[in-house]
Amino acid sequence: MAETKTASAQSAAAQAQAETAVEDLNLQIAALREDLTKLSRSMAAVGQGAKSVVTEEAQEITDQLRERVRQEPIFMVAAAAGIGYLVGLLSRR
Repeated sequence: MAETKTASAQSAAAQAQAETAVEDLNLQIAALREDLTKLSRSMAAVGQGAKSVVTEEAQEITDQLRERVRQEPIFMVAAAAGIGYLVGLLSRR
């Protein structure tokens, strides 16, 4: 009879310990989900910032190129012809 009470007490203790472990795991999962949400938001902000920088740089380069073409149209036509010639040579091979 004493053995049954001891086994029952051990079983109850094991069950309580398992429930505590499950609760702890649920709390950890919730914390991980929250961290992932924060990380996703941070990555989106970084990506948006990088997009803005790249867009501004591309616009600046385009503006500079347009201005250079206006200043030296003959040189730009010759440069385009030279690049086309080189591409043609490379595509033959």
